[in-house]
Amino acid sequence: MSHAQSHEHTPAAPAKLEGQAHPISVYLWIWGLLFVLSFFSYLVDYFHFQGFLRWSLILLFMFLKAGLIIAIFMHMAWERLALVYAILVPTCALLVLTGLMSLEGDYTFHTRGAYFAPAVQEAVKPH
Repeated sequence: MSHAQSHEHTPAAPAKLEGQAHPISVYLWIWGLLFVLSFFSYLVDYFHFQGFLRWSLILLFMFLKAGLIIAIFMHMAWERLALVYAILVPTCALLVLTGLMSLEGDYTFHTRGAYFAPAVQEAVKPH
């Protein structure tokens, strides 16, 4: 049998679909975790936490929920590391720069208060 005759009657292989299929239970678990984290963030207001504790808990729950949404619903947990870095590194850099600007703004605010407040108080004193 020649080479040409051997390939004449071979059926074509069915096209194989590529991609990832995740069980629905993964999404339901994450949806439940998001619900629980939202419940805890509402409890922060319900119990009237104040000050640093309040904002720390609110930010903690916010970042946990955002992380779950990004990892599971945006499929970042299953992406290549290069793509994850391409999205997360600039975002983290912006967060760090925003934090540094906040610290600088706080320093500037307190410096102005220390140097300009005595002059304002002197000008307002009744004679």
